[in-house]
Amino acid sequence: MSNPQVELHVTINVAETATQGVITLELDAVNAPKSTENFLNYVNSGFYNGTIFHRVIKNFMIQGGGFAADMKQKDTQAPIENEAKNGLKNDKYTIAMARTSDPHSATAQFFINTVDNGFLNHTAPTGQGWGYAVFGKVVKGEEVVDAIKKVRTTRKGFHDDVPFDAVVIDKAVAL
Repeated sequence: MSNPQVELHVTINVAETATQGVITLELDAVNAPKSTENFLNYVNSGFYNGTIFHRVIKNFMIQGGGFAADMKQKDTQAPIENEAKNGLKNDKYTIAMARTSDPHSATAQFFINTVDNGFLNHTAPTGQGWGYAVFGKVVKGEEVVDAIKKVRTTRKGFHDDVPFDAVVIDKAVAL
């Protein structure tokens, strides 16, 4: 299984207008086999269908894969091992696993870097140095990522940087 691809079919809602687009991801099964397998399991189960990009931080990243449009978090499978020491870098248009402060806590949530984020790269197997595991890159649909990173955000409940109007992953499809 080398270089599987996944399409994220997205609807970007802004006021009364809905724009649809597709982000095509190429996953790196050689350098990030556990993250790739994990992501594909969620894709193939339909988990991502109807989830949202719930965190958009300008000049940083767009994060999704864990919440429904009502901001209710979805139940996930067990966390996976952090593969950030795989040599892949958090460069613009790469996809990485989101996690908590526990380096080995990634489940379903992911983010797409909208700029080069070298400070997220692995430097050492310590709390500060683990980094975030890159497991693929955007190979088509960069303009969709660029449109998402520009949406207006607000605070919803305990969450900051939430798109004011939902940015929905209508479906995720393995090619």
